[in-house]
Amino acid sequence: MKHLLNLLAAIALLVWGTHLVRTGVLRVFGANLRTMLARSMGNRFTAALSGMGVTALVQSSTATSLMTSSFVGQGLITLPAALAVMRGADVGTALMAVLFSFDLSWLSPLFIFVGVVLFISRQGSAAGRVGEALIGLGLMLLALEMVVQASGPMLASPVIKAMLGSVSSDIVMEIILGAALAVLAYSSLAIVLLIAAMAASSVVPLDVALGLVLGANLGSGLVAVFTTAKSAVEVRQVTVGNLAFKVMGIACVAPFIGLWLTYVQPRIPSTAHGVVLFHLVYNVVISVGFIGFTQWVAHGVARLLPRPEGAQGRRPHHLDLSALSTPSLAISCAAREALYQADVVETMLTGMLDVIRKNDQQLAERLRKMDDEVDELYSSIKYYLTKISREALGEEESRRWADIISFTINMEQVGDIIERVLQDIEEKKIRKGREFSEAGMAEITELHERLVGNLRLGMSVFLNGSVRDAQRLLEEKVRFRELERAYAATHLARLSDKTVQSMETSSLHIDLISDLKRINSHISSIAYPILETAGVLAPSRLKTQRPASPEPLGDHP
Repeated sequence: MKHLLNLLAAIALLVWGTHLVRTGVLRVFGANLRTMLARSMGNRFTAALSGMGVTALVQSSTATSLMTSSFVGQGLITLPAALAVMRGADVGTALMAVLFSFDLSWLSPLFIFVGVVLFISRQGSAAGRVGEALIGLGLMLLALEMVVQASGPMLASPVIKAMLGSVSSDIVMEIILGAALAVLAYSSLAIVLLIAAMAASSVVPLDVALGLVLGANLGSGLVAVFTTAKSAVEVRQVTVGNLAFKVMGIACVAPFIGLWLTYVQPRIPSTAHGVVLFHLVYNVVISVGFIGFTQWVAHGVARLLPRPEGAQGRRPHHLDLSALSTPSLAISCAAREALYQADVVETMLTGMLDVIRKNDQQLAERLRKMDDEVDELYSSIKYYLTKISREALGEEESRRWADIISFTINMEQVGDIIERVLQDIEEKKIRKGREFSEAGMAEITELHERLVGNLRLGMSVFLNGSVRDAQRLLEEKVRFRELERAYAATHLARLSDKTVQSMETSSLHIDLISDLKRINSHISSIAYPILETAGVLAPSRLKTQRPASPEPLGDHP
């Protein structure tokens, strides 16, 4: 029983070490790896090479699959190019298995020691995350050594010998079992290394081990399919296409296991090397041999999983779940989605003036429905941000996290105000057939134009973090408030002159310019986090003395 527990602990340690390496590398190099993938889509061969390199670093073809799927979901690359990346990714993970099959156990203490020192001394920094990856590498090497040590005493047991003797080769059951193990471990690399170690210790016969390896490859494809099961169709097309290649590869390679055992294995120095080289040959076959079929497979997958009607005009999805393991990248994804939310708000705000001018009730209804999208985006962004590990965020990333939350809240509230304004215009102006006076319409138009300009300036502040633009935004807040007061006074003057149009629309006019001021206040709020971080925001006003600013701002009343 003790030796069985030792074996199970070694397997768990191997899986955990693989996880640490993957998360550590993605947190440090995730954004750069994604950039490398995105820039290598010129042809199928460069795409495959980039997939090989990225997977060799993260030690997970599943992680590469999720990255590539997100690119297709965002409309950045085509499905055939994504499938070409996956052909290289499979070779990359197989090459890493070959590397780990050599006796590198002497590196385990060094990796663990250096990794722990870096992780503890530089926690939260890039060096600390590199330390996390080194710890994972050390644990993987230690776990492989533990598998060999735990297997020896178990093989001496008469019960184990009897069980192994009764095992008959059933390729279908072996593939199913290998796939199940890879799905449970969330890593085909860990399972292939485990199978190689167990075959070397004669825990499983070599022919059974090769069948399990084929199953582990199938399992890695299933993991990606399960992970993206609720994603957009474009994302699922990549993982299903990759799974189709793996099934084709198994169909081609499985019949030749006997030939491998007869003619190839005797020329290989060890059983473990034979297992991992078989794994490599399988992936080379489906990568090099089938790379010319990416267009055909893509066409077949597109017919199997067609895009819904109207999907061509659908916006890209920036909230990439595969980026959550790389907090800095996930923050960027959330910021892009927040900017899209602001774009929707800008469309509502721009269209509001057309509703006022033309009494277009159908446009008003369409714009009001857009507020539902603004609310959904706010909820999605907020939920996405809560899934980012706050412990893994540095100080700057934590501030950006809070800025995005604040920005989306302000945009959601602006959308709500615009929706209520449109309802008032429908009820008090369009249905009653009333018009603003010429002077009143000119005032509303000027306030509206300033508001649209301030919204665009606020989006720039959010995107670039410019202190000077943030200061300009608060200056505009003061000017807008002064205009609102002046126009309210001139409207009252028109009422005193008994201007008929002003009297009929008085309530709506006063409410409208007040609502526009409220919208501007929410937009101006975007500036506060930027100015506070820069240290130029006093408790109740902007500091009048700022060495970094070439010209001082006026006092805020």
